[in-house]
Amino acid sequence: MVVVDPAMHVPVVSAPWRARANERLARVTPVWALGALVIFGAHFVFGLAGFGVGLVALAFLPYLMSPADAIVLLTIYAAVFSAVLFVPLRRDWTPGAFAGLLVGSVLGTPLGVWVLAAAPASLLNRLIGAMLVIVVVLEFTGRLPKRVNGRWWSVVAGVLSGLLGGAVGLPGPPVIVYATASGWAPRTFKANVQAFYIVNQGIIVAGYAFAGLLTWNVLRLSAIYFVPALAGLAVGMSLFARVDPVRFRRLVFAVLLVSGVLLLVTG
Repeated sequence: MVVVDPAMHVPVVSAPWRARANERLARVTPVWALGALVIFGAHFVFGLAGFGVGLVALAFLPYLMSPADAIVLLTIYAAVFSAVLFVPLRRDWTPGAFAGLLVGSVLGTPLGVWVLAAAPASLLNRLIGAMLVIVVVLEFTGRLPKRVNGRWWSVVAGVLSGLLGGAVGLPGPPVIVYATASGWAPRTFKANVQAFYIVNQGIIVAGYAFAGLLTWNVLRLSAIYFVPALAGLAVGMSLFARVDPVRFRRLVFAVLLVSGVLLLVTG
């Protein structure tokens, strides 16, 4: 299409792609940009450590969207990206250690999904905040157990992960505590946790769909934030060997503490 520029009095070619680009830029709102930054950062941590995506993202996303939408969105991503992390570690997976976690997750998930469907947004915010504060306090005080014995501990960890994952999108703390106390080698630790997340998050997504929580708005959010999530995951995986994990972990948990207290107080 050819138009005349009124200032220069010369013909100008108006390309259709330029109009589409301007339309896309118009959709980049401050809320989207903040959400993209949070999701990028959360998946950077996930790519780096193999867990923590919900702990980081849910400290901030409830300020940008409804808590229920944020929880379902992150659960979808966790199911997909856990598979990405698992592939290079699949030879280090130990199915025997994984079975009890899976059984427990199946038992605990329905109650967690019911809580998410029934609870008001303010209560969910406070539950998320409480979980963040509890996890940070346990981390900083060194109260996490050093060793667990017996298969029933894996079932208990699975039940708690299913319950917390379904209710507030934070399945990680119980299974991470169990994995840390199991004495697994680092690669086995990461492989087993990712294998658990694939199944656990898949079960929870199915529960959300059954409860009517997997809405078109959540699917829309999943599409528009997919690129920032993938980019964060890729950067985290690429920097795994270069970042001091102890110092980085402390910084992340300090941020989580502040965010958890804010969510707990303000709802």
